Amino acid sequence: MGSNAMNDIRSGSRSGEPWWAETHTVENMPPPLENNNLFTGDIALTEAVNREGAGWAAEDLTAFGKLAGSPEIVMLGFDANENKPRFFSHNPQGERVDEVRYHPAYHRLMQIAIEHGLHSSHWEHPGPGAHVARATRFYLQTQVEAGHGCPVTMTSAVIPALRHQPALFEQWAPKIMARSYDPRNLPHPEKKGVTIGMAMTEKQGGSDVRTNSTVAHPVGQGGPGEAYELVGHKYFVSAPMSDAFLVLAQSPGGLSCSLMPRWRPDGSKNAIQLQRLKDKMGNVSNASSEVELRGALAWMVGEEGRGVRTIIDMVAMTRFDCMVGSSAGMRQAVAQITHHCTYREAFGKHLNDQPLMQNVLADLAIEQEAALALTMRIARALDHRDDEAENLLVRIGTSVGKYWICKRTPGHAYEAMECIGGSGVMEERIMPRLFRESPVNAIWEGSGNIQCLDMLRAMNREAGSLDAFIEEVERGRGGDRRLDRFMDSLAAEFTDTATIEYRARQVMEKMALALQGSLLVRYADSAVADGFCASRLCDEYAGWLYGSLPVGVDCTAIIRRATPASITG
Repeated sequence: MGSNAMNDIRSGSRSGEPWWAETHTVENMPPPLENNNLFTGDIALTEAVNREGAGWAAEDLTAFGKLAGSPEIVMLGFDANENKPRFFSHNPQGERVDEVRYHPAYHRLMQIAIEHGLHSSHWEHPGPGAHVARATRFYLQTQVEAGHGCPVTMTSAVIPALRHQPALFEQWAPKIMARSYDPRNLPHPEKKGVTIGMAMTEKQGGSDVRTNSTVAHPVGQGGPGEAYELVGHKYFVSAPMSDAFLVLAQSPGGLSCSLMPRWRPDGSKNAIQLQRLKDKMGNVSNASSEVELRGALAWMVGEEGRGVRTIIDMVAMTRFDCMVGSSAGMRQAVAQITHHCTYREAFGKHLNDQPLMQNVLADLAIEQEAALALTMRIARALDHRDDEAENLLVRIGTSVGKYWICKRTPGHAYEAMECIGGSGVMEERIMPRLFRESPVNAIWEGSGNIQCLDMLRAMNREAGSLDAFIEEVERGRGGDRRLDRFMDSLAAEFTDTATIEYRARQVMEKMALALQGSLLVRYADSAVADGFCASRLCDEYAGWLYGSLPVGVDCTAIIRRATPASITG
C-alpha cells in the first residue's frame, strides 16, 4: 500500500484506529427515565386522588411527585441499597452499644419522608382525603426506594395502638408525629422526633404469636400503663434503631402488649441486645435483626392478656401500607417498561407497536391500575371510619387487598424485567431491586394464609363485614355483563361453610377480582375496565401468565394511559 493511501486511511481514524475499527456507536438505547414527575405523570393516580377525596392536596402532591422523580432522589435509592446497614455490638472502649449504622442516603430518604409527613399527616389533620393524600406520598416515594418505608410505616401505624393507653399516648405521640428526623442513638427526651418499631415474631411460633415465650415480669403492681421487665428472644425485629418498640410478651394475665424504649428513664441503655442482622434478599437498605431482651424495661399498652387485640390496630395499618408499597412497585415497573418500549425498536418497529408486546404491556398496566384502584378505595374508607359500612370495608377489604395485590407483584416484576430484556437484570437498573423487593410485602405483616384466616375471622365475628364488602362490589352491577356474572359466582362461594377454610385462597382471589372489577367498571378508563373484565373475569380467557389478553382489547389506549406523561407529551 502506498504512503498516500495509508495517509487517507489514517485521516479518517481517531486515536490512530482505522475507520472500520469503530465498534461502539450507541444506537437504539432508550434515554434514562429521570426528571419525571411521578404524580402528574401518572394519569390513573391523579384520577384516583380526585375521586377518593384528596383533590385539595394536588398542589402539594405535584411538588412531591417532582421531588420523588428527581435524579437526586433516584440515586439515593441506589446508594442506600448498594451500602447495607452494618451492626456494631460494642464501641472501641468495649462498651455494649448495639448500634446499626446506615449509609447517608438512607438517612436522607428517611428525612424526606418524615419532613413531608409520610408518618403523620393523616393523624395530624384527619378528615376527608387525609389518608388518601398520605398514601399517595408514600406510593410516590416507595417507587424510588422501598426499604426505608418500613420504619416510616411502623411509626405511622403505632398511633392507633397507643391510643389504648392515654397516658403513654400523651407522652409519646407528639414526638412520634413530629416532622423531625433524628437518627442519633439518644434517649427520646433529648430528641424532637422519634421512630417506632415492633417486635412480635419468635422463632418457635412465627405468625402464631400466642406461642410467644418472651415473659413480661411486673416491676410493681402490674396492669395497663405499668412497668414490666421483658426477658426473651425476638426472631425478627425490623428497624432496630427505632426509639421504641411495641412488643408482645407473656405477662401473668396472658399475652400482652408493651411499649419498650431503647433507653431507660434514668438515661441508661435499656437491656436490648442485638444478636445479628438478617441477610435478606430484598428490603436491603432497611436493617432487620434478631434481638435478646435481658430485662428490658417496658410499659403495658392496653389491657393485660389482650396484647393481640391491642397490637392488631398497628398491624392493620402496616398491612394497608403493604398494599400501597406493592402497588407502587408495580407502578415503577410499568413506568420503566412503557418508557423503554416507547424508544426501543426491534424488527422494524418500536416495541410498543409490536402486537405481542402490546399484549404484555397492556396486561401489566391493567394489573397495576387495578391494584391502585383497590388500594385508594381502602384509603378513602380509612378517612371515613366513623361510617360503620366504611369501617367494616376497611376490616375485610384490607385482608383481601393485602393478600391479592402483594401476591400478584412478584410475577408482575418478573414479566416487566423480561420486557426490557437482558439489560433488565443488570444491577445498574432498578428492575432487579423491584424483583427482589416484590415478595416481601406478601410475607411480612401476615403471609397469605394469615390474610385468608383473618378474612374468615372477620366474616364470622364481625356482623356486617361481608355485607359491607358485597355492597361495595354490587355498586358496579350493570356496568359490565362479565362483572355481573362474576359477582353471581362469588356469592355461591360463601354457601359451603364446611369447606370454606380449605377454599379460602380461591375465595379471596374472587373477592379481590370482584372488587377490582367493580371499581374499574365504575371509575376507570373504558379500555382498562374492558381489558380487566375480558381477561380476569371470564373463564375462557383466564391465564396466569401476563400477555394473554383476548383479541379486541384496546392495548394501544391502555399503554398510552400508563406511559409516563413526560414521554407521551
